[in-house]
Amino acid sequence: MQIEEGIKNRFNELKQLAEKDMGDALGLEYQLISRDEMRAKMSVNENTIQPMGILHGGASVALAETLSSIGAWLNITDETKVAVGLEINANHIKTVRAGQSVIGISKPLHRGAQTQVWETRIETETGKLVCISRCTIAIIKRRK
Repeated sequence: MQIEEGIKNRFNELKQLAEKDMGDALGLEYQLISRDEMRAKMSVNENTIQPMGILHGGASVALAETLSSIGAWLNITDETKVAVGLEINANHIKTVRAGQSVIGISKPLHRGAQTQVWETRIETETGKLVCISRCTIAIIKRRK
C-alpha cells in the first residue's frame, strides 16, 4: 500500500477509530491513499455478490462511498470537523462474476469547506468500466 507522505498518521488515526468497518467487511485491499486519489481492490466473492453470482450493486456503492469518505476526511485540516456521506449515485455498466476482482479509483472533483464531491470509477483488473459513481460529502462539526 502506498500512502502519501504527511497523511500516514492521519490515516492510521482514522483506521483506529473502529476495530472493524465497512472496508473490512468488503475485504478492501487499499493500494493508494492520498488527498488526490484513493484506490482499493475488492474481490468479487460470497461477501460482495448477488444471488446470480455477479457483483452486487450495493457492494460497488459501498466501495465508492468508503473511498470517497476517507479521501474527503484526509483533506480536512480542521480537527473539529469530520466527513460524512450526504448523497451518492451510481451507474452500473458491466457485470463482474464471482472469482474476479475490481479496483475502485476515487478522485475529488470539488474540495470545499462545507462539501466535497468525489467521483469513483470501479474497473475490472484489465481497466474495463464496471461502475461510475459520484459522492457528495458533507463536512460537519465532530460530535463528542
